[in-house]
Amino acid sequence: MARLSRPAALLLSALICFSCAAADKKKKKLYIGALFPMSGGWPGGQACLPATQMALQLVNKRTDILPDYELELIHYDSMCDPGEATKLLYDLLYTEPIKVVLMPGCSSVSTLVAEAARMWNLIVLSYGSSSPALSNRQRFPTFFRTHPSATLHNPTRVQLFQKWKWTKIATIQQTTEVFTSTLDDLEERTKEAGIDISVRQSFLTDPAVAVKNLKRQDARIIVGLFYETEARKVFCEVYKEKLYGKKYVWFLIGWYADNWFKIKDPSINCTLEQMSEAVEGHVTTEIVMLNPETVRGASKLTSQEFLTQLMSKLGGKNPEETGGFQEAPLAYDAVWALALALNKTVGPLKARGYRLEDFNYNNRDITSEIYRAMNTSSFEGVSGHVVFDAQGSRMAWTLIEQLQGGSYKKIGYYDSTKGNLSWYGNDKWIGQGPPADQTVVIEEFRYLSQRLFVSMSVFAVVGILLGIVCLTFNIYNSRVRYIQNSQPYLNNMTAVGCMMALAAVFPLGIDGLHVHRRHFPVVCQFRLWLIGLGFSLAYGSMFTKIWWVHTVFTKKDEKKEKRKHLDSWKLYATVGVLLSVDVLLLMIWQIVDPLHVTVEKFTREAPKEDLDVLIQPLLEHCSSEKMTTWLGVVYGYKGLLLLLGIFLAYETKSISTEKINDHRAVGMAIYNVAVLCLITAPVTMILSSQQDASFAFASLAIIFSVYITLVVLFIPKMRRLITRGEWQSDAQETVKSGSSTNNHDEEKSRQLERENQELEKIIQEKEERVSELRNQLSERHALRTRKPPSTITQNQNHSFPLLSVTLSDPKSLAPPPGYSAPICDTHPAPQSFSNSSSLYQADNKINVNNCHTSRLQMLYK
Repeated sequence: MARLSRPAALLLSALICFSCAAADKKKKKLYIGALFPMSGGWPGGQACLPATQMALQLVNKRTDILPDYELELIHYDSMCDPGEATKLLYDLLYTEPIKVVLMPGCSSVSTLVAEAARMWNLIVLSYGSSSPALSNRQRFPTFFRTHPSATLHNPTRVQLFQKWKWTKIATIQQTTEVFTSTLDDLEERTKEAGIDISVRQSFLTDPAVAVKNLKRQDARIIVGLFYETEARKVFCEVYKEKLYGKKYVWFLIGWYADNWFKIKDPSINCTLEQMSEAVEGHVTTEIVMLNPETVRGASKLTSQEFLTQLMSKLGGKNPEETGGFQEAPLAYDAVWALALALNKTVGPLKARGYRLEDFNYNNRDITSEIYRAMNTSSFEGVSGHVVFDAQGSRMAWTLIEQLQGGSYKKIGYYDSTKGNLSWYGNDKWIGQGPPADQTVVIEEFRYLSQRLFVSMSVFAVVGILLGIVCLTFNIYNSRVRYIQNSQPYLNNMTAVGCMMALAAVFPLGIDGLHVHRRHFPVVCQFRLWLIGLGFSLAYGSMFTKIWWVHTVFTKKDEKKEKRKHLDSWKLYATVGVLLSVDVLLLMIWQIVDPLHVTVEKFTREAPKEDLDVLIQPLLEHCSSEKMTTWLGVVYGYKGLLLLLGIFLAYETKSISTEKINDHRAVGMAIYNVAVLCLITAPVTMILSSQQDASFAFASLAIIFSVYITLVVLFIPKMRRLITRGEWQSDAQETVKSGSSTNNHDEEKSRQLERENQELEKIIQEKEERVSELRNQLSERHALRTRKPPSTITQNQNHSFPLLSVTLSDPKSLAPPPGYSAPICDTHPAPQSFSNSSSLYQADNKINVNNCHTSRLQMLYK
């Protein structure tokens, strides 16, 4: 090919330049106002701005998209701060040229921009806003976003909770609108799924207190909603509180940089190793932002080709250290969505006499056409299929990742529109599997010590055998006079009652270890009836004896003859009344408020092994709805009987009677039974939560009471019959004669005691009279010493006859009515009188061996 001459070449160059200038003159510019956060809570502009510039270059080169227009980007750094964004928005709106569309990044900034844009008839298209609040069409009528709403994470989270069978979770959030609205939506979804948010914490700048509260309230599955910078603060506190490891799972937002926890942050004082240890194993949910399939969409690039070009644009910068690298495909597709929508409006606007370059902030018609085109967008982008819902939010899949060994691994996808979970099965846990959503509480019943139960049972069996021996002995020797005088039928009742009380030891020791829970109320009834009836028979029969002895020997003298007669039926009737009261009370209790099983819960205990479990001790009790009232009635009634029994035993301790010859032994038994019962009843109530101690106290009280009663009542009888040979009824005569002699002596002793008391009263009266006369004589003697001798002689003549008459009067020497005259006897007093009265003592008072007529005259004056 021939070379062109120099003039020809210059001419050709001039023509080419003219053609280019003509072409440039034909393309009109449409301006896009954008806010990219290059720093702040989410520095997404670091990767999203280069991605946006890449898209603009390709769009402007395309001849089939906006051939007559060129898109130009005017952008500022919002620092993800609404305050800074307000100032920048003012500059965008009030500084030429006019912007057709606004493109904010952070949710907080997008909220501000989208709410103000309606006043300027501007379409707002966000590439990085996830706040659910932005889905409100009444508040944000012109808002669209290629970043799906944060609420799209919540169906995925709920699906994972259900997969791992968690029903209790906790949340911690940064106090911003985006996270608050996301958490509100999560709470509604978890409530529908039957999952409880037990702990909900929030913070503004310092998460220390919120993290401590999570630790204190035993949070295990924790959803964290905060920006990347606050995430580092949170996990530094997490490390300090040891809120990580095999017991905990954290759910975070997935749009942080892959190495967000490795970035040096002067606001925290944790090392890289500490941060890496704290974040290990956490799960992220993130919208699928890069098309996993090899598809060429509207931009004619596959997702991998886009990443290659983006890496070149970033100049080889590490993607993990570049903010917004994951959201870069969304920013890229946002430009394409805007370009396609504007391209779609060219024809309709031309038909209505408008052009895109005619747009201004007062023209609603052009805004309406752009809105309609955006609302119907549908194309394949590098981030996947781009389509907007009625609220202007992007519909997409959710990616599930887990940090394993310091790097994120994909473990599944979730399609919320179809409810389909694609699971890879490569999730990894520090422990054997997913941890429990709370400390696993293992219910463990406390049962009675079997050694203690066996020991008490052995004593009870021995006691029952002893009771059988005593009962057999009493029945066999019932015709022996000595046994008859002890009321053997009442003793039989005592032995039977003791055996019933001992039999109650067995149901007292039976618990859920031996019987099924549905059979436990029967055991409760056995406890109640055996103890109640056993007490009534054993104690009631002894109480009846003491009651009769006290009643008979405190009667008036005119009824003393009735003491010799004892009606046995009255004794049996008394026992029958006591027994009937118990039976009636227990029947009413069983019918009105029957016993049932209640379970007492104790403070949870940690096992010795390093297990994520707590032991919940449980203890079964026999109880009823008004247990306290019934126990008050029973204890009150029985307590009064015990106290009255002690009183009667004390009052009759010195009384001796033939009809009930063992009432002193009965009194001793009552002392022991009463003391043991009065101590054991309140102690067992206090120790009811300690099954071993309560059973030991109750059982030992029953065993000791029964043993003491049987030994005191029956062993002396056995000993007497064995040592004296009074086994057969033919020995009754000898017993009778001996008993008659003893009875006579007792009656004589009582008569002498009464006479002695009467004589003591008479002596007291006479001594008072003598003292009075002596006083009178002393007074007269004093008067005589003060008078003349004649007067004294006269007075003596008057007083001596009176005294002589008094002493010589034979009637004055007569004894009191009903008493014989005193006789001087040198013989000693009978043995019977030796201890009966002071009347027979050898002192200066009257004595049978020292009779003096003058003193007797004065005595019987």
